[in-house]
Amino acid sequence: MSGGQPSGSAQADKDPSVRQFVANGVSMQTNEVEAKLDEGNIQEAESALRDGLSLNFEEARALLGKLEYQRGNVEGALRVFDGIDLQAAIQRMQQSLGDKPSTKKGRTRSDLASVVSQNATNLVLEAIYLKAKSLQKLGKLSEAAEECKSVLDAVEKIFPDGIPDVLVENKLQETVSHAVELLPELWKQAGHYTEAMAAYRRAILSQWNIDNDRCARIQKAFAVFLLYSGFEVSPPSLAVQVEGSYVPKNNLEEAILLLMIVMRKFCLGKAKWDPSVLEHLTFALSICSQTSVLAKQLEEAMPGAMHRIDRWKAMALALTGAGQNSSAIELLRKSLHPHEEPNDITSLLLAAKICSENVFFAAEGVKYAEKAIVNALESNPHLKGVGLRMMGLCLGKQAKISSSDSERSRLQSEALKSLDSALALEPDNSDLTFELGVQYAEHRNLDAALRYAKQYLDATGGSMIRGWRLLALVLSAQQRFSEAEVVTDAALDETSKWDQGPLLRMKAKLKVSQSLHKDAIETYRYLLALVQAQRKSCGALASAPQVEDGNANEYEVWHGLAKLYSILSHWKDAEVCLGKARTLKEYSPETLHTEGVMHEKQGRINEALAAYINALLLEPKYVPCKILIGAVLSKMGPKMLPVSRTLLSDALRIEPTNYMAWYQLGIVHKVDGRIADAVDCFQAASILEESEPIESFSSIS
Repeated sequence: MSGGQPSGSAQADKDPSVRQFVANGVSMQTNEVEAKLDEGNIQEAESALRDGLSLNFEEARALLGKLEYQRGNVEGALRVFDGIDLQAAIQRMQQSLGDKPSTKKGRTRSDLASVVSQNATNLVLEAIYLKAKSLQKLGKLSEAAEECKSVLDAVEKIFPDGIPDVLVENKLQETVSHAVELLPELWKQAGHYTEAMAAYRRAILSQWNIDNDRCARIQKAFAVFLLYSGFEVSPPSLAVQVEGSYVPKNNLEEAILLLMIVMRKFCLGKAKWDPSVLEHLTFALSICSQTSVLAKQLEEAMPGAMHRIDRWKAMALALTGAGQNSSAIELLRKSLHPHEEPNDITSLLLAAKICSENVFFAAEGVKYAEKAIVNALESNPHLKGVGLRMMGLCLGKQAKISSSDSERSRLQSEALKSLDSALALEPDNSDLTFELGVQYAEHRNLDAALRYAKQYLDATGGSMIRGWRLLALVLSAQQRFSEAEVVTDAALDETSKWDQGPLLRMKAKLKVSQSLHKDAIETYRYLLALVQAQRKSCGALASAPQVEDGNANEYEVWHGLAKLYSILSHWKDAEVCLGKARTLKEYSPETLHTEGVMHEKQGRINEALAAYINALLLEPKYVPCKILIGAVLSKMGPKMLPVSRTLLSDALRIEPTNYMAWYQLGIVHKVDGRIADAVDCFQAASILEESEPIESFSSIS
């Protein structure tokens, strides 16, 4: 259907300020219609449109309502939209699409009729969409959602097999795309989360022919809804599941899947980069401790989407969370290069933190911490405090590998000084209190360590297991075993079942220290049942890293039982437990050490020596075996004394507070005739033995 243009049409085309209606190839100015609407004569305005543009009732109402909506008269638009028969428009469109296309070339009369019917249907669908928008503005959200849903229901009736590109004009597609994106938002705003979830899945899974950018926005919005709404969404229905495909089990899994799909679109250049998607993905993957996946996503991001330094820093943080510190520090070295951002405090502090966890990177970490402190100045006491804290930790680690006693003492003193300075800047930082307690404990200043351990427990309200463990270890180092056991029992009462592993392990060792071996065996058996039940309940996640350092695992329990039976000379039981430990960790210096001790106690010196040497081949710095090899060699005659002395001295270089190394070195000096040196060694061994904890303090740091 077509018609000629009125004479005023040319003038309107030249003057863009003149507004006009265009339909069926005919146009007319809006002035006359607006005047009638201002007078409240809706029917007269409708008649003018129907006569001027050859429209039916629904089409005229649709144009009038759109005009009122654009003028900001939302209530007036709703009055006009009422009465539009959506079903009639659907039927007309279905009939026009049902006509068989002509085989003749050129545009036939049926083609033109289809176009006209499609234009008319689009006017009506757009009107219903604008009606939904009007209701939204008036706060009638549930009604708005129902109207918006009716638009999509209508489109699915018209196009049951999805919207084909060749049959749909841009205007109709635009209306559909807007409605698809709006519907879940309306349900959310109305508080109907079940309907919102269904609308999101309908938007993503149905064939709406929407563009990639809009689809990415909808997927991101659905992921945000899954992450933060607090509404537990059920998995997708079986009807939309493809056989063999991955089906998310909960909100978190589905949100991560959606966000990774959107990130993939970014990487392929199919959608515009949106940095907020990466922020949400970072949050989601951090919750489930899968930051290594985040690092891979960052690596695959398109060049130019992020500044390279921001990418390096984000990847370093993600890799750190995944325990890949070596890769993380390499990225931070690149970002801190003199030609990049060498004074970035965040990167400096993160690099220092990573270095503080490795004795071989500790010296490098000190440099990063010093630079961070200089850049923080007095303007940011918090960052300066963090820098001092990292410096203290790095200096403490550096002291452990120092080859000189004087150098080690100096580094330990500077470490404590840095941590004290950090605590002065941040007196309410409980982590600093804990770290100071560990540092003093490792230096055998047990009174100071006890004070800080109690302060940490008070600051955290006894909610942190490591505080209870530190207090119990300090008490055990003071040989107050019964008090340490009381503390451990109190901690068990305050701790959930699945987190009791480290405490039960400590309790078993406390029983051994008090020669209560039967009680220790019962505690180990209970601990074994606990860790096995925990492993079964975790299923596939059983191999994931434990949340807290030092958390007991099944290997440690079997190994602990093997050592205990070895003390009691129950060799068969010890062998069984040692075999169980080997099935869980085939090559371990700890199991070889225990095996060697068992051989030595039974008089099989050669087998014991072989086990100790094999342990050192696995772990060259394993101190217990260095000590035992030195002890065995010292009994093989004067020619082996230099070798024995070298091994024991090396053990003391690694662990200066190991009383057994001092004791065995004293024996070597005594056999060699160095009585004064032997006395000094025996005296050091006696002092250190009196302050020896049941577990290493570093196991909880």
